[in-house]
Amino acid sequence: MPHIYRTIDVPVAGGALRVAIWEPVGGTVATVLLIHGVTSSHLAWPFVVERLPGVRIIAPDLRGRGMSSSVEGPAGMAAHADDMAAVLDAVGVASTTVVGHSMGAFVAVAFAHRHPDRVRRLVLVDGGFPLDLPAGVDPEQAVQVVLGPVAERLSMRWSGVQEYTDRFWRNHPALAEDWSDELERYIAYDLVADGDAFRAATTYRSMADDTRDMNVGTLLPEALAALSKPTLFITVPRGLQNETPGLYPPAHLENVLAQFPQVRHVHLDDLNHYTVVISERGADALAPLVRAELGS
Repeated sequence: MPHIYRTIDVPVAGGALRVAIWEPVGGTVATVLLIHGVTSSHLAWPFVVERLPGVRIIAPDLRGRGMSSSVEGPAGMAAHADDMAAVLDAVGVASTTVVGHSMGAFVAVAFAHRHPDRVRRLVLVDGGFPLDLPAGVDPEQAVQVVLGPVAERLSMRWSGVQEYTDRFWRNHPALAEDWSDELERYIAYDLVADGDAFRAATTYRSMADDTRDMNVGTLLPEALAALSKPTLFITVPRGLQNETPGLYPPAHLENVLAQFPQVRHVHLDDLNHYTVVISERGADALAPLVRAELGS
């Protein structure tokens, strides 16, 4: 069954979030909240949506990203978590399964902690648990250590979609082999006007606030220590630049899983941090896991 796509604007502190809703044609069997990554948008999800027939999809642009880039005020996990509660209020959903990718997985953990009655189950895709940062890294270093070229892109300016696509994305090591029309739409959506040029929609301040908070803030350790929702943690072998190892090197992953024995873990082979969501083959592997959680 196909979906009908629409968007709404949801009032939150500092402005309004753009929220995508994919309504299944022929009736809804379940609803899921999808939360994107640190410099992403709701248009990371169409491949996954296509493989969830009968499922109503709620997917916001987080504050400081996409068409929510004008929301004022600081970001951080608490702000995003409270925004997710506002999103569910706006669409009339009391509680649901939450799927978070990358930073969205950390937001999902914070959401479950601050609003436990709104979350049934968690699916955390290559994020949500502590990353393997060098000992003693300070908050400012965390941005560069974790994101590197991703952070640098936010300070660059482009003449338009074509230059942005060709100069930054076309030969991106994580995406070059999985190029698609959906990816081109995702890239085009990521540009906003900035004087006579264009910039990535994600604001540097939001990205920096969030990266610091999810790596050296206090909310996430508290939320993980209290984690009680049924949780599926999904990892992939390669990272943001298609490098090996990815965000969770084997030894670090082993320590994480030992620390959280109640969490179920699935490792998806031959994917990287991007393609696990925004590619045909990634969605082929990920969507059945999401469907199984909805069935539970």
